[in-house]
Amino acid sequence: MYDLPVVSLKDSVSEQEWQTRVELAACYRLLVMHGWDDLIHSHISARIPGTDHLLLNAFGLTFDEITASNLVKIDIEGNIVQEDCPFTINPAGFTIHSALHEARHEDQCTLHVHTNETVAVASLEEGLLPLSQYSMFALASLAYHDYEGLAVNDKEKQRLKDDLGNANFFLLKNHGAITLGKTIGDAFMHMYDLTRACEIQLQVQATGQSAFMVDQSIVDGIKAQANIVHSGQTGGQKAWPAMMRKVKRAYPDFDK
Repeated sequence: MYDLPVVSLKDSVSEQEWQTRVELAACYRLLVMHGWDDLIHSHISARIPGTDHLLLNAFGLTFDEITASNLVKIDIEGNIVQEDCPFTINPAGFTIHSALHEARHEDQCTLHVHTNETVAVASLEEGLLPLSQYSMFALASLAYHDYEGLAVNDKEKQRLKDDLGNANFFLLKNHGAITLGKTIGDAFMHMYDLTRACEIQLQVQATGQSAFMVDQSIVDGIKAQANIVHSGQTGGQKAWPAMMRKVKRAYPDFDK
């Protein structure tokens, strides 16, 4: 009743799929290490390069139970496409992820969290403010989506796509935060910046003191700089190998 099914897919999937599984499992473990997980809820999804298939966490597993092999392979409609899979997925969570993967085929990863800080800032009428350097990265590419209840309505998918546009940072009002990235590492680094920005904003606001706001002209000029610092080989992928090593030290079994 309480034991997880044991699966091992390393020798039965392509090299590209296995690498994606290992990196996605590491990302789930990083959320645990940063305190961004939420029992069995929220998701990180990743497209297997060269395919239209996605990997998603099995419904009912905590993030520190996720391994490369127990991630579930699905198509864009949410159908499980791997043989003899002993797991299911959460249809509510997949509604959001399927919409964003459909809208942004060039992005590999969509990362969604419900942390206190991101939900709090997403619930403020003023949203994220230009109060810190971390907020600069998000404000250079930020969109919002109104709360519509539990994400089980397919009709919401088009509104999610429309609201996202070209943004890499997405605040779901009263709900949480999403980041997208061309790699899993990029999506993680984007969420790191967004979470830090929300944490710092709430700490500044808690002082009750007037705060310095960064001028909009500076915010407007940040995007090109952010792309250099936090994307590709000079950004997310530069930090990502260190994050992978950190996960391996803490969770030696994540890549099984």
